[in-house]
Amino acid sequence: MESVKRGRTINMALNKSNSEAKTREEAKKTKKTREKRKRIRVRLIPIWLRIIIVIVLLAASVVLGAIFGYAVIGSGDAKDVWKKSTWTHIIDLVNK
Repeated sequence: MESVKRGRTINMALNKSNSEAKTREEAKKTKKTREKRKRIRVRLIPIWLRIIIVIVLLAASVVLGAIFGYAVIGSGDAKDVWKKSTWTHIIDLVNK
């Protein structure tokens, strides 16, 4: 609904039945009451599950990175990553 005052057009908010126009103050009051209502957020994935997923992905990336680094870059056998002798040799190389 439009109202003309002193040559200016003023747009007014209409209510549900579109028959009565709300004033600007009434529109602000209804907006404030909507904002005051506390909105409950329902998460798709709970926080505890997100933490578990991050830990699992971190562990998988460490394992795959060790396999890739030892087998592809180091030209070794991928199964040797799981041997204790491989890791003791790597630790000895780092310490010396």
